[in-house]
Amino acid sequence: MGEPPRLVATDIDGTLLRDDRTLSPQTAAVLARISARGTPVVLVTGRPIRWLKLVYDQLAEPLPAICANGAVVYDPVADEVLRADPLAPELLAEVARRLRAEVPEVTFAVEIVDSREMRHETHYPLRWDADHAAIRAVETPEELLAAPAVKLLARAGEQDPDAFAALVARALVGLAEATHSSYSGLVEISAAGVTKAAGLAWYCSRHGIDAADVLAFGDMPNDVPMLTWAGRGVAVANAHRSVLEIADDVTTANTADGVAAYLEKVFGLD
Repeated sequence: MGEPPRLVATDIDGTLLRDDRTLSPQTAAVLARISARGTPVVLVTGRPIRWLKLVYDQLAEPLPAICANGAVVYDPVADEVLRADPLAPELLAEVARRLRAEVPEVTFAVEIVDSREMRHETHYPLRWDADHAAIRAVETPEELLAAPAVKLLARAGEQDPDAFAALVARALVGLAEATHSSYSGLVEISAAGVTKAAGLAWYCSRHGIDAADVLAFGDMPNDVPMLTWAGRGVAVANAHRSVLEIADDVTTANTADGVAAYLEKVFGLD
């Protein structure tokens, strides 16, 4: 990539944010300067829409976001979902049936209403937002799977994340996408063909930007499709080994402002 990129895409957790989920002033300033120069910056995340406020509160201005691993394209200025690609109820039911047969102790949650709300089984362990008004437990599996979901979340106690994700992917081959972005044994399931790369490709096509002109940053397996699709895919030093293996370049860790440091070089910022 000789010329500066025409668009910057970055994962949030483990990449742009530090481990305490804060955005450094340096990183916020660099993103603001790039945006002011006319280069779009897009957040591409596994997060639902309702978890973006924590990031937006730390930015000079809210940035477009591709949420739920590519299933939702979100315009924060208009508070509008530009595109959503959910799992239909009948597909959710088949995915759940296959996984319950493969992993009897599996428990599920779903991101619905374009990821503005979550429903979960009563024994599904909540991590971040157990008290959020948009989160509710359901009484029956039928109720859980009744609405289209932009993401199905699966847990089965403490699991090796790579092994569990591989098991789920084998069970769902040809039916849905399975990936992970944490070390806690959580598998994230999307409709077939829905990845961060697909969501970002749709956004870029809408703005007349080719993959070759995109610079992307990430750290976890759910970032691999995006990093391989982009003209240059950059891993932070703390990235999962699968990301380090496919990255075109590696920057410093998220705790050392790796994204900002790389962008300063690419754009010649002093």
